Amino acid sequence: MSSVPIPTMSHMGHDHGHGIGHASERALLVAFCISAGILLAEVVGAVVTGSLALLVDAGHMVVDTGGLGIGLVATRLARRSPTAQRTWGFQRAEVLGATAQAAILLAVGVYVIISAVQRLIVPAEIHSGPLLVFGIIGLVGNLVAYAVLLRASGEGFTSRAARLEVLNDTLGSVAVIVAAIVLMLTGWERADSVAAILIGLLILPRAIRLLRETANVLLESTPPGLDLDDVRGHILELDHVIAVHDLHATLVATGVPNLTAHVVVDDHCFSTAHAPAILDELQRCVAEHFDVPVEHSTFQLEPVSHRRHEYEVHA
Repeated sequence: MSSVPIPTMSHMGHDHGHGIGHASERALLVAFCISAGILLAEVVGAVVTGSLALLVDAGHMVVDTGGLGIGLVATRLARRSPTAQRTWGFQRAEVLGATAQAAILLAVGVYVIISAVQRLIVPAEIHSGPLLVFGIIGLVGNLVAYAVLLRASGEGFTSRAARLEVLNDTLGSVAVIVAAIVLMLTGWERADSVAAILIGLLILPRAIRLLRETANVLLESTPPGLDLDDVRGHILELDHVIAVHDLHATLVATGVPNLTAHVVVDDHCFSTAHAPAILDELQRCVAEHFDVPVEHSTFQLEPVSHRRHEYEVHA
């Protein structure tokens, strides 16, 4: 079988820590500390005020603080060098952490809405003054954490999840503050339950979206923004290329797309030493032409006669 593979990632000199830097890690650490502080304040506040909205937001904060902790661990793992056993290193740790985080958030969101509906039916006595104070504490802390993450974090799954978490925590704090003001002005105790429902509704769409995105990575779906039909068309336009099959593209982690393909070329390319030039063209094509540049790619060049030896040919 005639095959000419592209050099491996280590030969190409790429850094596997795409999109994951020390600035992002520091931002996550700061956000984690702030989130943990808000969590403690909200637990105390829920006990003092008897507020379901504050208790629900504290539960939300438990998940989000844990999520930020997972993000910190995943960020550090993702920077570890590849080994013979783990050729991509621990880059998938980011995706696994975000998937676990999304699944937990989904469960919390459902629980929050069910509990809030029950409290709508049987309202409880709420102390509006302390509720307002703890809501403001949460709002200020979340705004600071969000500003830190927005300034320093990247576009990876971990960074995006962290920003979404803190943003939704901020909106949850706003809901708590509004509920406290309504309760203070009108005495309507169900305002607390309405705020809890709103917080739950903020959680669910985010959790579902993040779970869908990370599941696509784990299922090795084509990276978003990369059209394989377009890739195939451009490869077929190259001189001496006759056909393309077994074309696959996956996303290892944020910013690390990987593409492989079998490319059938004229038989004389192997006798005239033209195959290396075609290989260079293929590599340059997928790395520079598309909106999603693919720096990690492997092409198997085949003569036309090799096709009848293939065990199974995929599109």
